[in-house]
Amino acid sequence: MKLNEMKLTNPYLNLPEECHTRVKPTPLKRTYLIHANEDVAKMLDIDSDELKTDAFVEFINGALALEGSDPFAMCYAGHQFGHFVPRLGDGRAINIGTVKNLHLQLKGAGQTHYSRSGDGRAVLRSSIREYLMSEAMYGLGIETTRALALIGSEQQVIREDWEKGAIALRVSPSWIRFGTFEYFAHKKKYKELEALADYAIAESYPHLADESNKYLHFFTEVVGKTARLMAEWQAVGFNHGVMNTDNMSIAGLTIDYGPYAFLDDYDFQYICNHTDQHGRYSFGNQPGIGEWNLRALMQALSPLVNIEKMEKVLGHYGRLYTERYLYLMGQKLGLDKLQDGDLEFFKHLLGMLQGLTVDYTLFFRTLSHYDGERRALLKLGLYHQPMNDWLDSYDKRLEENSSGTRERQEKMLKTNPKYVLKNYILQEAIDAADKGDFTMVDGLFQIAQDPYAEHEAFERWAGATPDAFKNKKLSCSS
Repeated sequence: MKLNEMKLTNPYLNLPEECHTRVKPTPLKRTYLIHANEDVAKMLDIDSDELKTDAFVEFINGALALEGSDPFAMCYAGHQFGHFVPRLGDGRAINIGTVKNLHLQLKGAGQTHYSRSGDGRAVLRSSIREYLMSEAMYGLGIETTRALALIGSEQQVIREDWEKGAIALRVSPSWIRFGTFEYFAHKKKYKELEALADYAIAESYPHLADESNKYLHFFTEVVGKTARLMAEWQAVGFNHGVMNTDNMSIAGLTIDYGPYAFLDDYDFQYICNHTDQHGRYSFGNQPGIGEWNLRALMQALSPLVNIEKMEKVLGHYGRLYTERYLYLMGQKLGLDKLQDGDLEFFKHLLGMLQGLTVDYTLFFRTLSHYDGERRALLKLGLYHQPMNDWLDSYDKRLEENSSGTRERQEKMLKTNPKYVLKNYILQEAIDAADKGDFTMVDGLFQIAQDPYAEHEAFERWAGATPDAFKNKKLSCSS
């Protein structure tokens, strides 16, 4: 389909006016295409040839409005670092319409009603990070938003220094957040709250539309999806960094990539956001914060659902999280089935990794080749005895497997990625992009789409993070 043949709809605008504010994008000056996602273009039925046209750049820049487009920004509230802020909203994101039940959103397209003192812009470094990481999470099989394209510009934007402005066109089946419900509950606008719940059900949980207790079932589904998402983050070693309720998706998606990080050395207490001085959103705290945020959502939904019933539902969160996490860890270790003692077995493993400061991703990828020969694994840590002790218990545990070594290895190589986009790797791509070289963006995008493949040309990014670049903290503008 050509761009001029596309027709957008705007189902969110059917909600009460207080849910949104119409706003037109403010295009950047002197723009150029950095990268286009052909896979997402296919999802939207956009012809691949269209991605090479000037009109496509104008579309991503917000200068070309497609038929049916009626741009708007969404309003919501949120708990930010535990403190309730009654009015937030899309400060630098503008929704331009919906195609095939996917909502298109320009991030960095100028000020909105909710920008407060901000300029509504996104800079090149943060746009590259979100564009690549959203695709990397998708490649890892984790629920996430995605992006259609990324454009850069020669227009300067002030942050700590002057930087180049950029826009990413983000794509998601839902942009509704926990904080969207908090906004209307706080204002006691219960008709709007009910309308929002009905919309969210129709959008993300249509099978519940005719249920007699649909709002309770809705909350139940969100609890389950959130528990699953937290388990997947923990298993792969991903730290989101800003788990405010306005950054939590009602559809169980990873959204709003800011100061995120994949673990370098395994560190349960790792904090990737330098603003997070007390470690509220540390890696190890993420499952508990997921439950905290669900409790805030529960309070917001209490005008629609009996809170005691929701309390019972939320009481299952810990079990749902643990079951999924144990399953994922069992898969990472190549175990055919879980046993009663596996929780302690996994704790032993993680304690060993933390004590030896072993690279999390590299360890599991190396273990995926394990056939009894230990030298490659022992090289990962300075001291051999803790690793040997754990491998002794691993050998005994593998005796319970019915599958053979080769079958286990094949399964583990499809479960444990060879590559994750660590921050030092992304920074190298950003530094090159600042000089007009986007070849590394192209290379990292290839890795993002298939992180389990060997990608021999990119072998240097499969090793442990160099000491000089480990455990860097980032800002919310990152």
